[in-house]
Amino acid sequence: MARKIHPDVEREKNNKREEKQALLDHMAKQRGYLNDVHRYVATYDLEVAKAINAIPSAVYLAQRSLDPKTKELLFILSMTCLRLPHYVIQGHMRKALALGVTPREILEALELAIPEAGLPTFEHGLTAWAEVVGAETLYAESDVYTEGRGSAKKGQA
Repeated sequence: MARKIHPDVEREKNNKREEKQALLDHMAKQRGYLNDVHRYVATYDLEVAKAINAIPSAVYLAQRSLDPKTKELLFILSMTCLRLPHYVIQGHMRKALALGVTPREILEALELAIPEAGLPTFEHGLTAWAEVVGAETLYAESDVYTEGRGSAKKGQA
């Protein structure tokens, strides 16, 4: 069954459509990615989308003292600590890899979460990393209590 769209929502979606599309296209070109929050806010509240875009434009996208690789590693770590959705973290992992960051460097950045945010938070980022880089694990013969649990299931390696 198709979702019913409220008439006001449909009207807002089409109001200033070209300007909204231009902002989304600009953001995607500038960042190399868009998340759902960017798409929804640009579609339904253009002025807020412009305001939201101003912050990363100034602190993340502008050329400043930190190089783009370092910024991506910091984003990956901070987003992991905030436990943002995997697709958000993975988008920054893919961008970091495209910039020349190695899978090992991303792993080491994630490991920095352990002392301050703990193993569960680290595992959140680790599972995102494993999906992006195609990592597989080794298994112990006596792994009877946790076998088949988690994202690294026995028999995948």
